[in-house]
Amino acid sequence: MGQTRRMRPTIVIVGAGSVVFTRDLLGDVFSFPELVDVRVVLHDIDPERLETARAIAEATAHEVGVRPEIRIEPDRRRALADADYVINVIQVGMYDATVRDFEIPARFGLNQTIADTIGVGGIFRGLRTFPVLADIAREMAELCPDAWLLNYTNPMAMNVAYLHAVAPDLKVLGLCHSVHWTMHDLCELVGVPLDEVSYWSAGVNHQGWVLRWERAGEDLYPLLDARIADDPELRRRVRVDMYRRLGYYPTETSEHSSEYVPWYLHHPSEVERLRLNIGEYVGISADNLAEYAQVREQLASSDRLEIRSEAAEYAPQVIHSLETGTTRVISANVANLGLITNLPAGFAVEVPTVLDALGAHPVRVGDLPPQCAAVNRGYIGPAELAVRAAVDGDPRLVRAAAMVDPNAAASLTVDQIWQLCDALVEAHGPLLPEALREPLAL
Repeated sequence: MGQTRRMRPTIVIVGAGSVVFTRDLLGDVFSFPELVDVRVVLHDIDPERLETARAIAEATAHEVGVRPEIRIEPDRRRALADADYVINVIQVGMYDATVRDFEIPARFGLNQTIADTIGVGGIFRGLRTFPVLADIAREMAELCPDAWLLNYTNPMAMNVAYLHAVAPDLKVLGLCHSVHWTMHDLCELVGVPLDEVSYWSAGVNHQGWVLRWERAGEDLYPLLDARIADDPELRRRVRVDMYRRLGYYPTETSEHSSEYVPWYLHHPSEVERLRLNIGEYVGISADNLAEYAQVREQLASSDRLEIRSEAAEYAPQVIHSLETGTTRVISANVANLGLITNLPAGFAVEVPTVLDALGAHPVRVGDLPPQCAAVNRGYIGPAELAVRAAVDGDPRLVRAAAMVDPNAAASLTVDQIWQLCDALVEAHGPLLPEALREPLAL
């Protein structure tokens, strides 16, 4: 996958009005000496956010001490023309759609925590994102056919699988920092420096598994076992509970992990035992809005902007490796073309991926441990059906996706699931693919 590029790449950020992503991505890009003269094109459909994105980009460059070419472009086609890298951070429907994804299911008695990956919230987030992804893919095929699409938008696995279905020739990497921060936090927990360890993880996005974790050939899992044994509060976390029962540590937070399985959110006693915050992402989204307003106010009176010294985002590392030939390994989401042999072919998996001057090279993992693969297949079922619903224009498959979702199936009757889907279809209306906008009678 890939080819060597010219040394002044053009990076396009689609959905650049995101404060956190634009600041952190560009802060990391500008930190590489070889990338200080990149061209950055910022696109967003919201004019105010686009102007804010420009101010963030310019302030970030100022803080790092570089002077790249930065421009804003409200027309997506003009933004994509001659791009080398397209970083996708869109959120279709923004905060209002997120709130609907929580409030409507809650009326039916369905508990969710993050609702951006699978589950009813993840399914509908995917369905309203797919039409925009299809447009971006078509425009890239016409305007920048050799460019890489670096996707951050959730639901990650569904989005990568959808792009593989509708644009199989597009060069796509799905990028998520969950593996990096899982390993960072695990190493901190056992008192071992991250830069001294080697690890190997694989699975699906937000539900990968730490298959190996070593320092100088020593397995570090026993240190984690001892730490958990000594701290009863650690045992009150979903991912620790899953690790103790399955034998491999999951690579996403407890709040995320709780809603991909049928074991926790339906039971009030488990919600209390494991300290789960129902509806947590609504608060996170509100905080993001507040941060956006704060940054906008700050930039109105100053050209200074505080940036994180190391955001550790993968997209800048991808760009740097492909541009300079620096070899590194990251976790990336790609179509499962013989990579994990006991998960469905063609769906998106998250695997170690080697980066170099020739592109991105996903590593064949082979079989996952059978218990991990079995849990992943419960995640993949609703996600595959949601993708197929959009590709085929089949509203019945939307309901089927929700019916086989582990959390929804454990919490609601099939009639309730259908009624919930009808309510969300009505609520999201024109954001959905046209063929999926009508209620479906039995």
